[in-house]
Amino acid sequence: MKMTLETINATVVQGFNRSERCPRDTRITQLVFPVLYTLVFLTGILLNTLALWTFIHIPSTSTFIVYLKNTLVADLVMTLMLPFKILSDSHLGPWQLRAFVCRFSAVMFYETMYIGIMLLGLIAFDRFLKIIRPFGKYFIKKPMFAKIVSTLIWFLMFLISLPNMILNNKAATPSSVKKCASLKGPLGLRWHQVVNYICQFIFWIVFVLMLLFYMVIAAKVYSSYKKFRSKDSKNKRVKGKVFVVVAVFFLCFAPFHFARIPYTHSQTNNTTDCRQENQLFIAKETTLFLAATNICMDPLIYIFLCKKFTERLPCMKWRKTTTSSQEHCTSQTENITLG
Repeated sequence: MKMTLETINATVVQGFNRSERCPRDTRITQLVFPVLYTLVFLTGILLNTLALWTFIHIPSTSTFIVYLKNTLVADLVMTLMLPFKILSDSHLGPWQLRAFVCRFSAVMFYETMYIGIMLLGLIAFDRFLKIIRPFGKYFIKKPMFAKIVSTLIWFLMFLISLPNMILNNKAATPSSVKKCASLKGPLGLRWHQVVNYICQFIFWIVFVLMLLFYMVIAAKVYSSYKKFRSKDSKNKRVKGKVFVVVAVFFLCFAPFHFARIPYTHSQTNNTTDCRQENQLFIAKETTLFLAATNICMDPLIYIFLCKKFTERLPCMKWRKTTTSSQEHCTSQTENITLG
């Protein structure tokens, strides 16, 4: 066991030392991405503050609402971490800010991102149950179950992320903060690698389950369409709205995790040349930006699938024809199974 740990340490440190000899091309991340992140931040803070005001006035009467509220909290925390990333990446803040990003805000950003991924999986599971067993009475369909599961997710992700904050314990200097790994000792580097594997596992589990859930949902939608295709087109549009969850998940999170596999491999593989490593770094940063846009995309789920939410929005009250076709946040997708 000792030899195994020492081997892991050597591999991680070797990969890190190699990355020191292969400087990253930060022109795009220093000039372009801060502007894009600023736009996402301004849009996200506006949408999520409005959503927060709206959800405060909606009681947690269903599992769906509980999951949506927890998703909103995760999005708000993610949004509030963006200014630190923007100032740090654009080199507009002092070098001490970079140390704060490495030790706290970046960790919180990733923590809430994976909380959001798991909550999207639970929302998809909730929609799945509403379609397969719309009238079933199970404990997993009660708000208390959703509150317990959501609390466990927050607690477990906090426990996983906390060592990444504590083990960033090396002295911060203007030179060492250029790469967050410089602030980690061997144990911190090893734990960071373990967390990467855990997060990848979380994503791919949710990814597979999401595919399975929506294959069944798509079959139900198609069956219902064939049976009632003589109905008006509005009914078909309402049924199609259920797919906004899987659309948000795949557009925001799938590219980042597809890009992160070769990027992580390049960090510990001595055969990757500097040019390819920089290309993978840009790909990782680009797809990370797509993941961050999730804070602007999640409100689409609230609007398309929750009537109580749209009823509380002042700017949406006039859209009577849209809201009348939705259910009171227990799922409009139940209609798919009624035929």
